[in-house]
Amino acid sequence: MSTPDLSSACWRKSTHSDPSGDNCVEVAGLPGVIAVRDSKNPDGPRLAFSHTAFASFTRHLRTGS
Repeated sequence: MSTPDLSSACWRKSTHSDPSGDNCVEVAGLPGVIAVRDSKNPDGPRLAFSHTAFASFTRHLRTGS
């Protein structure tokens, strides 16, 4: 998989995030990928997942499986 261009990403935090801003991740939806980064290190490493893989991941989080 090639590295996606995240320069136009519009990052957002969950409304369920810690109010202090610690221990949060930010996500950005782009054509073909969902990108994830650490909110405390926005210029650091980023992960990119297919929409299908990210949906499966969040579904497993919600169900606890």
